[in-house]
Amino acid sequence: MSWTTASDLKAQVRRLWERGELLRSMVSDDANAAPNTVLTARDEVKVGLRSGCAFPLRLVLKGPASAELTERFQAVREWIAELVTVARIRIEWREFNHRVLGVQRVPQAVWIDDLDSALAMIGKRGDAAHFGRLLALVGSRQPALLVWFRRRPLQALELADECERLLAVVGWIVRHPRPGIYLRQVDIAGVHSKFIENWRGVLSEWLDLVLPQEAVAVERNGGAHFAARYGFLDKPARIRFRVLDAQLPMLPGPALPDIAVDADSFAVLAVPIRRVFITENETNFLAFPPLADTIVVFGAGYGWDALSKAAWLSRCSIHYWGDIDTHGFAILDQLRSRFDHVKSFLMDRVTLIAHEAQWGEEHDQVLRDLPRLDDAEQALFNDLRDNRIRKNLRLEQERIGFQWVETALATLARQ
Repeated sequence: MSWTTASDLKAQVRRLWERGELLRSMVSDDANAAPNTVLTARDEVKVGLRSGCAFPLRLVLKGPASAELTERFQAVREWIAELVTVARIRIEWREFNHRVLGVQRVPQAVWIDDLDSALAMIGKRGDAAHFGRLLALVGSRQPALLVWFRRRPLQALELADECERLLAVVGWIVRHPRPGIYLRQVDIAGVHSKFIENWRGVLSEWLDLVLPQEAVAVERNGGAHFAARYGFLDKPARIRFRVLDAQLPMLPGPALPDIAVDADSFAVLAVPIRRVFITENETNFLAFPPLADTIVVFGAGYGWDALSKAAWLSRCSIHYWGDIDTHGFAILDQLRSRFDHVKSFLMDRVTLIAHEAQWGEEHDQVLRDLPRLDDAEQALFNDLRDNRIRKNLRLEQERIGFQWVETALATLARQ
């Protein structure tokens, strides 16, 4: 028997809660609306905005077929008896004729008439009351954020204890757009810079809703760029490099120094550098052999903003050494968006085939097209992306034999 039970009805309503639909119906469709008509709980507490238009809500009801009404009449009566005990629902009936008992009634639909009934049915009135108080608070302080609470009602409940402080941060930034200070200097009672850093994700979503367009640097995405996006000072990006020529006047002390400087200082280096290597692997960076008029830079993955400040790099030959996999070629492609003359180093088919014993696996491949690769790179990238050589093939740069590296560098040095 697959007739809908009382538990099934409650499960339907519980799924609506878990998807956020019940709480969402408490928020006005108008993102800028202020609290208005309220829902009253048992303790007469006002808990939110007007209910949405989802009620009355019809639940899915699967009942006995026509033949079962007579053939299994006792089971039908027991099924009906169970349904009528369910509180907070309204049953819509239809009549049928029983050959012995005459006209009888059977449920044909089950309705929940209002949000309060749905919440009571699954024991969520208290949570809804809490959510409603959040809506009233946000509606009075930053009504533009109500659209976020409609979009993420369950997440809103989870951060309820921090809502006051989050609103305080938002209010401060609204009053001081693009302040040009460090987060540590923000002076809000009960709020420290770690709090702001820990809640960057939520704060970013909120600030994007309340700040004017000119106060947001939209090109700065992600939590790591929170400060730059909203006009705070941030610790300067640092570039780490090694000087591979002991004759280059850089710093007093040991030859071939390992140096880290901020991006602005790197941008104004006045050293006769002719060649630059960029590698993603620290061991390769540290082991890179001496080479005249050359430095090696410890790469930054998918971030090249710091390097792009150094206009003098355009006068150098630049060689990028990454893994032979789809991500390695994607990073190369992105680097060429800043320096279109970059050449790949040891990212070729000959190197790949020569190190078959060192092949590994790349778990999440890049599938998009990479327009800045040359013909040979593009052909190898396509073979890797389309798994023509081996599925998810990867050769990490540190697995390439060091003698192979030295031979390639010697060839470059003669050019």
